[in-house]
Amino acid sequence: MKTHILMVCLGNICRSPLAEGLLKSKLDTDKFQVDSAGTGHWHVGNLPDSRSIAVAQKNGLDITDQRGMQFKPAFFERYDYIFVMDNYNYEDVVAQAPKEEDKAKVQLILDEIFPGERVDVPDPYNDSQRGFDRVYEMLDEATTKIAERLS
Repeated sequence: MKTHILMVCLGNICRSPLAEGLLKSKLDTDKFQVDSAGTGHWHVGNLPDSRSIAVAQKNGLDITDQRGMQFKPAFFERYDYIFVMDNYNYEDVVAQAPKEEDKAKVQLILDEIFPGERVDVPDPYNDSQRGFDRVYEMLDEATTKIAERLS
């Protein structure tokens, strides 16, 4: 039986697709299923942002098989771990938890690097390519720690 992991950001086109691609590249796909979603509906069915695709490709990852998906409360049953990119998305996801114990599945992804500090992955959508590079570096470090812990 696979362990199911979900990465969540606002639109599911910038941060969470990078986190999905990075973690997938570090885990055994026979044992782990990694997906991503957004709390918003704006990009359902869309490819990740071209700048996320570019930074992933620059680092040897292909995320062009991903399509935007919106987070739903039913995901609490499907996923064992839910990593969110920022405090706003944390609050949004936790508010949708059907049961109190479901809230324990939700964690800020940068808590892997900065435990208990509640650090956000900045949204690079309105930033330059350098912002996407910075987000990639943060997520690379966080997903390495997640992969080491889960493997």
